[in-house]
Amino acid sequence: MKIATYNVNGINGRLPVLLQWLKEAKPDIVCLQELKAPQDRFPIKEINDAGYQAIWSGQKSWNGVAILTKDLEIVEVQRSLPGDSEDMQSRYIEAIIDKMVICCIYLPNGNPFPGPKFDYKLDWIKRFKRRANQLIKMGLPAILIGDFNIIPTEMDVYKPERWENDALFRTEVRKAYQDLLKKGWLDSIRTLYPDEKMYTFWDYLYKAHERNAGIRLDHILLSPYLAPELKSGGVDKEVRGWDKSSDHAPVWVQLKR
Repeated sequence: MKIATYNVNGINGRLPVLLQWLKEAKPDIVCLQELKAPQDRFPIKEINDAGYQAIWSGQKSWNGVAILTKDLEIVEVQRSLPGDSEDMQSRYIEAIIDKMVICCIYLPNGNPFPGPKFDYKLDWIKRFKRRANQLIKMGLPAILIGDFNIIPTEMDVYKPERWENDALFRTEVRKAYQDLLKKGWLDSIRTLYPDEKMYTFWDYLYKAHERNAGIRLDHILLSPYLAPELKSGGVDKEVRGWDKSSDHAPVWVQLKR
């Protein structure tokens, strides 16, 4: 089974890119982030025509998350991160597919640091960790997948010295990511490529993609129950170079099921 995540950076404006990638990559499950479309503007007809069903949580102009499946039943669990009933941002959607809990996330960026956006990011991370810990304690086959807006280590960023006070690379958020791993979540891509620079985002400026001056923000974390099923994975870096593509590239894993 092939499971992928892709920050599309505007699903309607980049729909041709998404559909081309779906056709070529043929993932069984896809988590999308940054839809930048209200609920009623999600292109469900085109997604269905491509062979996928979907659940999604849209938001006008910003945010938005979706889960797509091909030939698999999808049961929605929740479409907001528990812990703050006043948080209206569309950043989390959770479903059960093939007896797995799929948690699709678009974690807040947090910039500028310091400030209220960074404070919101830290609060969101606390709530996210609580949900992640619940899944671990229940011993469920689960996946935390999406755009974490966290650069885990210096290996995951081109010229790390330039990012010291960026909300993506602050000590607080990197520690939170490591806390997830200590609880038993497996960073699938880093496990498969322990010594390689595996970037998932390249800025549009300064020919960052051509120079491979990127960062790794998009992650697929497997619960201890699923970790032994990890077979392969990678980053479809070439998609970032397609015309009118997102500044992120799709990230995927293959499981033994």
